[in-house]
Amino acid sequence: MLHWGIISTGRIASVFAKGLAVSKTGQLVAVASRSQAEADRFGIDKHGDFLKNVPITRYGSYEALLADKNIHAVYIATPHPQHVYWAIRAAEAGKHVLCEKPIGLNRAEAMVAIEAARRNGVCLMEAFMYRCHPMIAKVIELITTGAIGQVRAIQANFSFNCGPNYDSRLLANALGGGGILDVGGYCASFARLVAGAAFGLNTSADPATLKAVGHLGKTGVDEYTAAVLKFVNPRDPSHEIIANIATGVEVNMDNTARVYGSDGSILITQWVPQPTGTTVTLHKGKEPQVFTCDTVDGATAYTLEADVLAAAVAAGKQHADFPAMSWADTLGNMKTLDAWRAQVGLIYDAEKPENLTKTLAGRDLAVRGDAFMPLASLPGLGKSASRLVLGVDNQRLEQFPHAVAMFDDYFERGGNTFDTAWVYGGGQCEKALGQWVKNRNTREKVVILAKGAHTPHCNPTGLTTQLLDSLGRLQMDYIDIYMMHRDNPQIPVGEFVDVLNEHVKAGRIRVFGGSNWTLERVDAFNAYAKKNGKQGFAAVSNNLSLARMVDPVWPGCLTASDPAYLAWHEKTQIALMPWSSQARGFFVVGDPAYTTDHELVRCWYAPDNFARLARANELAAKKGCTPIQIALAYVLNQPFPTFPLIGPRTIEETRTSFDALKVQLTPAEVKWLKEPEA
Repeated sequence: MLHWGIISTGRIASVFAKGLAVSKTGQLVAVASRSQAEADRFGIDKHGDFLKNVPITRYGSYEALLADKNIHAVYIATPHPQHVYWAIRAAEAGKHVLCEKPIGLNRAEAMVAIEAARRNGVCLMEAFMYRCHPMIAKVIELITTGAIGQVRAIQANFSFNCGPNYDSRLLANALGGGGILDVGGYCASFARLVAGAAFGLNTSADPATLKAVGHLGKTGVDEYTAAVLKFVNPRDPSHEIIANIATGVEVNMDNTARVYGSDGSILITQWVPQPTGTTVTLHKGKEPQVFTCDTVDGATAYTLEADVLAAAVAAGKQHADFPAMSWADTLGNMKTLDAWRAQVGLIYDAEKPENLTKTLAGRDLAVRGDAFMPLASLPGLGKSASRLVLGVDNQRLEQFPHAVAMFDDYFERGGNTFDTAWVYGGGQCEKALGQWVKNRNTREKVVILAKGAHTPHCNPTGLTTQLLDSLGRLQMDYIDIYMMHRDNPQIPVGEFVDVLNEHVKAGRIRVFGGSNWTLERVDAFNAYAKKNGKQGFAAVSNNLSLARMVDPVWPGCLTASDPAYLAWHEKTQIALMPWSSQARGFFVVGDPAYTTDHELVRCWYAPDNFARLARANELAAKKGCTPIQIALAYVLNQPFPTFPLIGPRTIEETRTSFDALKVQLTPAEVKWLKEPEA
């Protein structure tokens, strides 16, 4: 039986405690508040006397509860902005976690909470209690058995009027107020659940598009808002589902959910299903069919969510199964809520760049004790650089919480080298990276690889202009490694040598190189530099991956995959910092015959690459890793220095990329992967 502790003693904590009282899988053993007086009153004179005669330990701090070794699992009932902090701390204390919804203010916080649970080997579930009730099982049964035919539309409202109480957390920006995070998540999660069931996915579906309007009140939170979502069946794109969802904290609505199909409809009238009397109504034909969905032995929806987490723990799982909130479902739902908020212009003060000065665990940023990251240096750099370089081409200042989560995680794993460019995101990517470095005070702890002189401004004047722009965006005095993003054969190499060395002398850059340069131009550049006693290329940044780049990803791109390039690097030992080192996801393709990514098809699909994919699969099976890790290990295990650029979009992708660092390949395996003997 799980021993439960409750963090925070507000209304929802009381509701959960009452539900836990009838659970057969767990029992409440402790509660914690921010003061001893509040903890002592909980369940006695604040929310009734239901705990008056129950022997539980009452803590005056959350930290004290987490230190209690008699507690196996915790329920986090704090206001929204504190969810991720205490989820991380609970996971680090070895406690399983049931976190009240939403799990965080945004998807970035959800990623961090999930990674903390994964790393510490505990179970984590977001507490959407309605998902655990027989009501939802009946809805899914009716959908999957075709009771209403093909599902085509969904309507879901959850709203109430809290009145003009601007002291309430419901309207407080600092407490994550507004309808979307408080109850709009129910509507979004229901629509996603129904669409997934209708498509036969055995998981929730994510919307292909979302459009929303809303009203923001004087505190800047959403007081009422509505969204329209379109879901597309990945197995049959002709099957589309439209969902209308609405929420609010300043207006009463008809709080129901309806599913419309080609042959009928389904109605539920309670977002908080009760032990008895909760119904699901099927409208089909003349007379509606009413299904009563009672629980056993008076279990509430809150009892059931505690039991679902207990079952996952007993099964040795770290997250629950569908239809309860799995990690994938939580991330998908938070992504939907982020999109909804973006459409109505809702940004919380806590999410603004100037306020994200600490990690989500509330600590100064530091490399974790279990981090594994080989380091190496470049001639003249004066710092060691991590062998995996984080590409900053998709982290923008306007989505700073996501950028912070990704950068913090990468640094905590031992990564210290960041790749960005003047052209990325119209400057948003450089601004995001620079703000993070400033917020974390990490300038001397990181290596910044920036690129400029991009076509059509690939000339000495354009190089200088873009370099100065980049320094301003990054809020830095110098860049560690500066790469010319393209070459311009019409410009004599000596002009590039001279201007780059001027910037080195001025202290604006440490070392430099070129991206998408031919060997002939690199040799000419270095020859001129040597002849004139000047600094030459420290590194090259052309593509290198196990897969051959069939067609350039962008105009002017060059690959270093052919034998001449590889032999040149082996002979000169000049470092290669290759982009698209994992062939932009080619090695995670499940069915080579099918993909909706047309760029992937154009750039990487070829018979020889599919043969390499097959060999990567074969070797991965022998080494107990994945094909994408084999592909990255191929780049890491070259006979010359390599610093592969990786472009993860999620923390999970970063984690799996780092695992490739531990995959050792022999020279024979490297050769066999690329071109086996005939």
